[in-house]
Order: sequence, then C-alpha cells, then structure tokens
Amino acid sequence: METILLYLKAFLVGGILCAIGEALILKTKLSPARILVLYIVTGVIISAAGLYKPLVQFAGAGATVPLTGFGHALAQGTIQAVQEKGWIGAFTGGLSATAGGIAAAIFFGLITALCFKPKPKDY
Repeated sequence: METILLYLKAFLVGGILCAIGEALILKTKLSPARILVLYIVTGVIISAAGLYKPLVQFAGAGATVPLTGFGHALAQGTIQAVQEKGWIGAFTGGLSATAGGIAAAIFFGLITALCFKPKPKDY
C-alpha cells in the first residue's frame, strides 16, 4: 500500500507540473523553449529558497524528473560546490551535479538520430 501511495504522489505532482506547462503553451504566447527555460529557472529559484527539497522528499520522481527538478539539481550542485571549493564552485558545481543527465540526453539523442531519419519540420 505504501508503494502505491508513493506512485500516486509522484504521478500527481509530476502531472500538475506538466499541466501547468501545457496551460502555459495553450494560454500564452510563450514559445515552448521559453517555457522550458522558465521551468529550469523556477526550479533554481525555488531550490535556492529551500522550498524544493521538501517537494522532492514528498513526491520523489514526480518532482525530480520534470525540468524544475533539473533546475533544483543545478542549484543544489552549485550550493554544494561553493561550500566545498569557494566561488569557483559557482561555475563548476551545476555542471558537475547534472553531468550524468546531460551525458544521457546527448547519448540517447545520438542513438535516436542514428536509428531514425530526421526530417525538418514544415511550417
């Protein structure tokens, strides 16, 4: 029963974050790229304020998988690196903390591009 509750919390929080993004796409003139940047910056700001960590503890993957979770990882990596290395950590911490995710995105993007024939989008 506890596992089902964990899945439900992750589904609801992740779903709410995605629904907000979809509402922004449908109801505003913001481009998807700007909404993605907005999500990352929002994750950084909420994390720096100390409000995102409780959400991660509550929802798990429902909070860490969306782009706000990437912003959270950037902020936490930067904060930790600054504490360990000083101000140089402000430039290296975010990349160190998110290197695995970035490498996976590049790798799987390459594999997808090799398996399928990409075509330009006609507008």
